[in-house]
Amino acid sequence: MTVSICTLAHGRSAHLVNVVRALDLQTQTPDELVIAVMQSEAYDLPATRFPVRQIMMGADGIPLASARNAAAQAAQGEHLIFLDVDCIPEPSLVADYLAQLRSVDAVLMGEVLYLPSGATAEGLDFDRFAAIGVKHSERAGPPVEALGDCTDYRCFWSLNFAMRRATFRALGGFDERYVGYGGEDTDFGRVAMTAGVPIHWVRGARVYHQYHPHHMPPVHHVDSVIANAARFRDKWGHFTMEHWLKAFTLMGLITLRDGEHVRLREVQEADLALTRQQVDQPYASTSIVLAQLETREAAIAAA
Repeated sequence: MTVSICTLAHGRSAHLVNVVRALDLQTQTPDELVIAVMQSEAYDLPATRFPVRQIMMGADGIPLASARNAAAQAAQGEHLIFLDVDCIPEPSLVADYLAQLRSVDAVLMGEVLYLPSGATAEGLDFDRFAAIGVKHSERAGPPVEALGDCTDYRCFWSLNFAMRRATFRALGGFDERYVGYGGEDTDFGRVAMTAGVPIHWVRGARVYHQYHPHHMPPVHHVDSVIANAARFRDKWGHFTMEHWLKAFTLMGLITLRDGEHVRLREVQEADLALTRQQVDQPYASTSIVLAQLETREAAIAAA
């Protein structure tokens, strides 16, 4: 059984180096790593036991859907494992995924734990990562059994998943009409379930998400979220990313006018401060920000 690791990268060279080093420590060595590079220069990466190919996408934004497709198109393995550039794979990740892909034709999503700031300063210590990593409060935990059914396509999450290459191609990959940040994952999950391809949570196949400052909801991508939510509506009949759109509305950034979300003003420092991940937070949380916004809205209404 051959397996290709597919990732996409823009900046974050130190994160990518950690991913490559962790892949070289796998108990079952991958056959190759294919990186869709969303910048003008290739990465300088450490030597590995397997070939590494960098597919240059250019420096025109962050075309997440087309970058994942480009990596998958270039991949030669029978099985594809997709990892985001900030996700360090546990040494058993490849073996865990292949153990399931031998018998299950499905979209498989492995475990994710979030690391605090500075966790990788002393190198790759997986015992330490397991001790200090935390689960995202807004995501499902690992199943009790080896596989658990995911019955809601909105839970599909592309930062750590695997599937057979033939099935990925039969589904058409990610819809490249989603440009920039937001929507392409939910669409892919919907396409898979509509086609009868099950989505499963996997016990194991764990990655450790490396700390980096982020915003949730992603106000720095408000325009692409608006555009991609409309694309999803045009395709499926209703909007997606409703929690982000609701937060943007409560912040006074957007409004729904004649059935379309439109910008009301530019993003300001106060918006960034409200949504910014703090250094003591392993991940940013939309639910925390939404709760603050709804509390503020209720107080204004009661005044």
